[in-house]
Amino acid sequence: MRLDEAMGTYDALLLLSFGGPEKPADVLPFLENVVRGRGVPKARLMEVEAHYQRFGGVSPINQQCRDLIEAIRPKVDLPIYWGNRNWHPFLTDTVRQMADDGVRRAAAFATSAYASYSACRQYLDDIDRAREAVDGAPEIVKLRHYYDHPGFIAAMADHTAQALGRLPAEVRDGARLVFTAHSIPLTMARTAGPSGGAYEAQLLSAARLVNAALGRTEPFDLVWQSRSGPPEVRWLEPDVCDHLEVLYKQGAQAVVLVPIGFVSDHMEVVYDLDVEARDLAAGLGLPLERASTAGTHPAFTSMVADLLAEPEPAGCAATCCPAPPRRPAPA
Repeated sequence: MRLDEAMGTYDALLLLSFGGPEKPADVLPFLENVVRGRGVPKARLMEVEAHYQRFGGVSPINQQCRDLIEAIRPKVDLPIYWGNRNWHPFLTDTVRQMADDGVRRAAAFATSAYASYSACRQYLDDIDRAREAVDGAPEIVKLRHYYDHPGFIAAMADHTAQALGRLPAEVRDGARLVFTAHSIPLTMARTAGPSGGAYEAQLLSAARLVNAALGRTEPFDLVWQSRSGPPEVRWLEPDVCDHLEVLYKQGAQAVVLVPIGFVSDHMEVVYDLDVEARDLAAGLGLPLERASTAGTHPAFTSMVADLLAEPEPAGCAATCCPAPPRRPAPA
């Protein structure tokens, strides 16, 4: 389908994202929205709140969504709306505005490239809830997972090459690429069903494609970050900081962290990688650089227009990416 034909199929583009606080007073209410029903210990919540307050109570993600919209706007001849799961502008409010504006059928682009409950199914549930709450809500079609799209791969390869170039020349050729993604519970990652195991498999595929795009044949690693939840629940491992210590002991010359699991800088990227991992590497004397997320890279923003021009994606099965079991919060 040509892009002009796609413009006739959809009459708006909806940017779906996670949301983030934009002032100190927003942080705790935002985090309570994020973890509601997940049994996250209060101490962990306060620890994460401190991460946000270290940056003035502002997550970078909302501004990055604004920047992404402005970068996409010249490439698609559609009005663009933006709705979040966890903070303003909330998706339901955005869908209400779309209905008021007469939007009948919109394509939804999520700031998450992969299959898993939180990265895909939860966005579909968010859309369903928002539409149920709004009279005359438009039909909303979520665009496909794009972890392997050439535009995403090109953006990440370019940013990774730039990070390699920032390393001292004497260690650059021996640098290890360490791809990172948000850890999730094993029950979510390896559940049975149509997408069982897809999250890990898709991340590994994206990492391989970036490595190949750089012309590298050296081994690379896929590790995890930002786990939360009750300590007795098993999550994907190894943790990025634990892995850096292993690489140091094995004699690694340098490391480039590549946040392949993110398309924009969440707080998990700027704190877990730019603070915790960087401080650890500095203490070890291990040269380390971090590749940028896809952000507003031209190849990535052009990808959105490409996705709009593709045939409409098949709807996900109701059993796809099921929610993990919920545990009650400790008293």
